[in-house]
Amino acid sequence: TPSVPGAGHGVVYYEALGSLVALVAEVTVNQDNSDEPVFVHNVYCAVDCGEVIHPNAASAQIEGAVIYGLTAALYGHIDIEDGRVTQSGFYDYRALTLKNSPHVAVEFIRSGANLGGIGETGTPGIAPAVTNAVFQLTGERIRKLPIRQFTCGLPS
Repeated sequence: TPSVPGAGHGVVYYEALGSLVALVAEVTVNQDNSDEPVFVHNVYCAVDCGEVIHPNAASAQIEGAVIYGLTAALYGHIDIEDGRVTQSGFYDYRALTLKNSPHVAVEFIRSGANLGGIGETGTPGIAPAVTNAVFQLTGERIRKLPIRQFTCGLPS
């Protein structure tokens, strides 16, 4: 059950760096705001990376990887003019801010499996999880990134 009224859930399960990861993204689609057509409220992660040596550091790695991947999925676009990149820093390249970042909850599965990687394991699944949630809400698939180029989950 979504914790946010009107939200949809996108689910993804994958293997990265020898770890097994399941992500659920809780998303709303905003039909009235073409600047922020998709908003991610919560991300729930279950990770089986074998023995967790330092749980706080491992959680921080997953949280950071999710935010990094979400920035790329939502806004990751570079403009080229006359063979040069037009963006030169964070003031003109859009990145996810703390205000717009979702709550990220991480749980580790203690399966006794061999040690797996943890560093970037949250990154590959966030875009598919978000686009699966948009599909659940709108019935339309997003097949190109960044997601921001779409209005209400529908190609513009």
